Amino acid sequence: MIRSLRTTTAIAALCVAGAIAVPQGTAQTEVAADVILRGGTVYSGEAAPFRGDVAIRGDRITYVGPKAPGTATRTIDATGLIVAPGFIDPHTHVNEALASSDPAARLVLPFLTQGVTTAFIGVDGGGDPDIARTFGTAKAASGDGEAGLGQSMRDFGINFAAYVGLGAVRAKVIGAADRAPTPAELAQMTDLVDKAMCDGALGLSTGLFYAPQSFAKRDEVVALAKAAAAKGGIYDSHLRDESSYTIGLAAAVDEALAIGRDAGIPVHIAHIKALGVDVHGQAGAVIAQIEKAQKAGQVVHADQYPWSASGTGLSAALLPRWAQDGGRAAMLKRFDDGATMARMRPEIAENLRRRGGPASLLITSGPAGVEGKTLEDVAKEQGVDPVDAAIAVLRQREAGVASFNQSEADIAAFMTRPWVVTSSDASRGHPRYYASYARKYATYVKDKRVLDLRRFIAQSTTTTARLFGLEDRGELKAGAFADVIAFDPETFAPRADYADPALFSTGMRFVLVNGVLALEDGAPTGAAGGKPLPRTPVAGCQ
Repeated sequence: MIRSLRTTTAIAALCVAGAIAVPQGTAQTEVAADVILRGGTVYSGEAAPFRGDVAIRGDRITYVGPKAPGTATRTIDATGLIVAPGFIDPHTHVNEALASSDPAARLVLPFLTQGVTTAFIGVDGGGDPDIARTFGTAKAASGDGEAGLGQSMRDFGINFAAYVGLGAVRAKVIGAADRAPTPAELAQMTDLVDKAMCDGALGLSTGLFYAPQSFAKRDEVVALAKAAAAKGGIYDSHLRDESSYTIGLAAAVDEALAIGRDAGIPVHIAHIKALGVDVHGQAGAVIAQIEKAQKAGQVVHADQYPWSASGTGLSAALLPRWAQDGGRAAMLKRFDDGATMARMRPEIAENLRRRGGPASLLITSGPAGVEGKTLEDVAKEQGVDPVDAAIAVLRQREAGVASFNQSEADIAAFMTRPWVVTSSDASRGHPRYYASYARKYATYVKDKRVLDLRRFIAQSTTTTARLFGLEDRGELKAGAFADVIAFDPETFAPRADYADPALFSTGMRFVLVNGVLALEDGAPTGAAGGKPLPRTPVAGCQ
């Protein structure tokens, strides 16, 4: 379960200030355990590490300390391994895997092999307002045919929470049009958010950068955020502009903070970054904006993935938003209109410039013959300029791109803030799906030493759980759910890269999800211990 965020505001403030220490904890009685991990270096959360044991019975931890009492059905020698809570990923796109009819897909092995045991879905405004269906999809896919919330305990590999999304709500009521909702439509949209919150949504997510969500004005977003706030939810947002596309990065951060204040809701900024050449070096200013709001009493935090390349659609990266009004069919008609293209071409060229040029866009999915090539490569092969090459690709179908657009200095500046937690933004075609947590450890802990191991684990577990009100998760203590990982600090590393993004990471030795052994000595067991995590609304639901 997930606590109401109204009850965790004070905790969140303490996490931001770095004032919470996590006790190691001990069991109260000697009981036979199902599993004992013995002799590992235990990072229980935010507390100092120690060498000791973790004992598990059923889906709960029964002991964390120097020497577990009693016996166990299974004892795992964790000597030389780091034992930690399962990683919690607050921004992912694994909806498709969790809803798959294929049991192997529902295991979400790219996550388990990194130690991720809990993920949030429905981000960037995409969360289905039918949250009951979202939580019931994985259960129905397992073949038991029921549609209740969270009753199936063993039919998918990871735990997951879900947002209701502005984009999905807007599409259901308005479609893809660039217009404001009528009062009746806004009431309908608010009702959808309210119902989703009663069915267990974590809060409201938005992707204000993306059409048609970009057509929503602030008052519309505030109205929906108020509905989420009334049930104790959170406001999670892909900012309207992470670069210099429209209102600019600073103004987009201000907008998110203002929405939070107006709606009376905690604010979470998704995949915080300074995207594109026009805003490189602005991380410090953004940090100052957010910490000023925190000092004034506002609850604000963010997540970050450890990659210099973002992942998005080619149309989102390059097309002006007015060109996407009405959806794909309307876009294609504009491509065929000479006067419209005369207006559009310089805007596409400018968007390409702010992202670093055609060599900075690697096509990760799309029409045959372009995947794995940069836009510059495609343009040279076709003998056209990059703008024409992009339009030619989009005429066939949408394409995914890895967009190399961030500076390492900005990445490090955000990463070291106590209110920034680890995420993946996992999406197909980008190595972040298979390797974000492994990369953050290998690159930013071991190689660059931006963080120490203790902070990396806290950012990926305890801090995340507390900011989002996850009950009894994100730390190793007696009574907590048994989401436990053990990895080899010498070999935990990514294998996936931009050229080959679908390779499992190495060095994760053991993963337990709600006490179920999902990864044993580095190999998947096929056991599925995950479950949906509906949030309990504070009030006002039937």
